[in-house]
Amino acid sequence: MERALQLAQQGIGTTRPNPSVGCIIVHDDKIIGEGFTSPYGGSHAEVNAINSVVDASLLRESTIYVTLEPCNHYGKTPPCSDLILEKGIPNIVIGMLDPNEKVAGRGIKKLEDAGRSVAVGVLEEACKTHHKRFLTFQTKKRPYIILKWAQTIDGLIAPEASTRNKNEPIWITNVHSRQLVHKWRSQEHAILVGTNTVLADDPGLTARDWAGISPIRVVLDKHGVIDKGYSVMSDDAKTIVLIEKSEVRGQRSEFDHVDHIPIYHTKEVVQQTIDVLFNLNIQSVIVEGGAKTLQLFIDAGLWDEARVFTGVISFGNGVKAPRFKGMKTSQETIIDDTLTYYRNA
Repeated sequence: MERALQLAQQGIGTTRPNPSVGCIIVHDDKIIGEGFTSPYGGSHAEVNAINSVVDASLLRESTIYVTLEPCNHYGKTPPCSDLILEKGIPNIVIGMLDPNEKVAGRGIKKLEDAGRSVAVGVLEEACKTHHKRFLTFQTKKRPYIILKWAQTIDGLIAPEASTRNKNEPIWITNVHSRQLVHKWRSQEHAILVGTNTVLADDPGLTARDWAGISPIRVVLDKHGVIDKGYSVMSDDAKTIVLIEKSEVRGQRSEFDHVDHIPIYHTKEVVQQTIDVLFNLNIQSVIVEGGAKTLQLFIDAGLWDEARVFTGVISFGNGVKAPRFKGMKTSQETIIDDTLTYYRNA
């Protein structure tokens, strides 16, 4: 199951809205096949693992390990549980149940009713951690929410506006940390920022420094001041602008890749935002700023994990980092930056 989880990591960011599942097939204590979920519309992990087996006759004496319960319904592809039965695989080891109401134990029941040996819950917590995006979307009816920011050693995320040159970016972290952020962007379905961040930094919010898919860009823009001159409106990725309902005057975006969606910015803006994302089938979002937007999510209690970089520079005066209480889960050093992970307890 540990190997299946390793394989599953390779599909993160490419399989959505499907979960990235890992699967291996073992015969006489040797791995004879392995696979992970293909990009959406392609084969599931079980199909890829079974197809990778050179001698298919061994399947009738093998054990298949899969991080998530095999599906039993028709979607873009036929049910994986049917394929397992068809190939005569006698033993099935499953990391966790699929919370999707279309599955939810039915795949396991089909296998057990056919007389197969089924074990469920192997490395279950590790599998739940890996499938956190899919699990949150299915059970909490919202995207998995990651908060991310970089702060100086004196706890600031930006210098005083009067001291900065808008033509030059101000980096708190080193180039290796910044590339890691681009990897993260390629893994998440959407990325969200507020108006002030766009106006001050003009970020592209793409995964340009990592080989992967750029996330859908979401901008909280109450008064509709972000125009086509800003990088977030480029055609490098889709953009969703959440504008105040009273600011909508019937116009539509001049770009096919930009959608303006009205919400009420005066109340429960975070809940409205995640409702919009859920209705768009967006399974995860990384909130990158600025301080006001991050604090909105923190104060609403609507976040799952936080990833906080601390650089070695100081500003003296500027914008303070968000205030929050989270459970520290791990910490690592990236050259001279410190990266700390938290989860919402």
